[in-house]
Amino acid sequence: MFRTLILALSVLSPPCLKPWLLRLAGARVGRHVRVGWLAGVFGSSIDLGDFSAIRTLTLIRVDGDVRIGAYAVVSSMTLVYGAGSFYVGEQSYVGPQSLINADEDVRIGRHSAIGARAVVYTHGSFLPYTEGYWVSFGPVTIGDHVWCAAGVFIRPGVTVGDRAFVNSRSVVTNDVGEGEVVEGYPARVVTTTDRLKRAMTPERLETAAWRMIEHFGEVVVKRRWRANVDVHVRSLAFSLRRRRYLVACVGSGSPLPAPTELRGTSVIALVTASSSLQSPPPGVMVFDLRTGVTKRHRDKVFRELDTFLRRYYGVQFRYD
Repeated sequence: MFRTLILALSVLSPPCLKPWLLRLAGARVGRHVRVGWLAGVFGSSIDLGDFSAIRTLTLIRVDGDVRIGAYAVVSSMTLVYGAGSFYVGEQSYVGPQSLINADEDVRIGRHSAIGARAVVYTHGSFLPYTEGYWVSFGPVTIGDHVWCAAGVFIRPGVTVGDRAFVNSRSVVTNDVGEGEVVEGYPARVVTTTDRLKRAMTPERLETAAWRMIEHFGEVVVKRRWRANVDVHVRSLAFSLRRRRYLVACVGSGSPLPAPTELRGTSVIALVTASSSLQSPPPGVMVFDLRTGVTKRHRDKVFRELDTFLRRYYGVQFRYD
């Protein structure tokens, strides 16, 4: 009773207090976990990994275990409920306004995502079983590196294999094999991820990094911040709050400018080659695209670029 009361109280508490109340209720809460306003987590045991997040107005209420892996996000206005358990792997994502019935276990693997307004069911019935109508039960398992796009519906008992892609608005009635791309109602195989995915050479990675920087300059710096942008070779420069910034792609063919040219400038570098910036100059903030690792900084532009890369391009980083 005490534990249930504390968990209920945590729903109404401000985000800064929620991790402490969850720990008081016996939950394992990692570093820098954030549970949003009017969001709540209920389960027989609760484990929230480092840097994981449960967004505003989301309710997870299951009788089994709740496991949210490190860096995973369950987005806003999502409802997870049922008698089973709910597991989300590291660096995975559940989109906003999703509905997940967990009367049987629901497992989402590592680095996988289900898009906005996705629906997952492990139990299907309404008309009386005693009058001859059917009932279906079955756990749902989504593998590693899977993308189920917006509006996908997954029926009870379905397994989606590793590296699969389920296109928007698809209704998945049968298992999806490893590496398959499916779409439609019912979902059918149309191709494989290996055919769609490009092989990333160092040159292609460097080009991709620069395109992401250009897009960041257009969407965030110009449109949102209304700042003027100077475009240089594989880098862009701008001023924000009287502070000068340089966001640069740093690879084998695009080195960082000399330290004397960077004096008084905050530098953010997207590194694409293992030999680039092995010892970055003081003050340079680095996103290492080869290892997926960065260091946490409180700088506004750094945090905005981190969010932009994750939201628009699916590029996630672990914090060193």
